[in-house]
Amino acid sequence: MELITFLVIGALAGFAAGLFGVGGGTIIVPLLFIVFTQMGYSPDVVMHLALGTSLATIIVTSISSLMAHNTKGSVMWPVFKNLAPGMALGCFFGAGVAGLISGIHLQIIVGIFLLWVAYRMFAKAKNQTASSTSNTADQDTQFNEIALPSTPKQLAAGGVIGIASAIFGIGGGSLTVPYLTRYGVVMQKAVGTSAACGLPIAIAGALGFMFFGMQQKIDVPNTIGFVHIYAFLGISVMSFFTAKLGAKVAHILSPAMLKKCFSVLLTIVGCYFLYKGLR
Repeated sequence: MELITFLVIGALAGFAAGLFGVGGGTIIVPLLFIVFTQMGYSPDVVMHLALGTSLATIIVTSISSLMAHNTKGSVMWPVFKNLAPGMALGCFFGAGVAGLISGIHLQIIVGIFLLWVAYRMFAKAKNQTASSTSNTADQDTQFNEIALPSTPKQLAAGGVIGIASAIFGIGGGSLTVPYLTRYGVVMQKAVGTSAACGLPIAIAGALGFMFFGMQQKIDVPNTIGFVHIYAFLGISVMSFFTAKLGAKVAHILSPAMLKKCFSVLLTIVGCYFLYKGLR
């Protein structure tokens, strides 16, 4: 029954990720929190399990996303090489930081984060306009003229993004894309590079939650540290297939309306986490 439940979560998470164009973490974390709670797991570890398992599942989806963006030439590999080490280290040790935070406080932190994502998504949907397209040569020229921070600063920024990704259980796209676009990187390349950065974040984060979870010797079946094995397998398999279906449906419906609907959903979930945490 557990495996069937996780297959259903994976199907929903993958479809929603493809439909709304967001990372699966914002969907997987709330669903796993509810399911793990209903399974009777200790409130002290439920949120940690949801975050660690979410990052583990992102490994699979990030590989698929990375390959797709790299085919289109939208990954800035020099920037990736500068950001990735900090992201990996930050996310690994960020898992340790998350392990030190109580389950209640994690609920409040994630709830606030989801409300922030909901606000940004709603604002983008409201102000969405047709963006002008440019060819690859123009984008490459623009990239060469971008004044990105120095390598040490990019390394430090990657560390901050990695720590935050571990605490929120996400692939980092909600933070990496704004960071790159702030310095004038075109949206296509920012998204592509962010997709590439999601892989080291997910791998390091999953390993971190496994390692630090094992140090705490939690009494939960079918887990390695803070990563639930059945949930990882079920969600990874199903989300890989249903994400493509969600993407197809997204092309039929209005993107602005989809973002507004998803922002409402995130607002409800964020308020739910705040209610559980503050109660």
